[in-house]
Amino acid sequence: MSKIEKQWISIEELAEYLGISAVTIRFWIRSGKDIPAVRIGRQWRFRISDIDEWIKSGKSNFS
Repeated sequence: MSKIEKQWISIEELAEYLGISAVTIRFWIRSGKDIPAVRIGRQWRFRISDIDEWIKSGKSNFS
């Protein structure tokens, strides 16, 4: 597992990683899309390895 997969990233960094807008990620969080995220204070954080698994599992409908 690489260093990037272990660290927590922001909504903006995740949007860049997935090639979508940050607005879409915020919508997924609000609509209960089951995206693997952790809220720390007022900020949402994501682990790349968790996101990759979420996509592979088919729960994201994102391919």
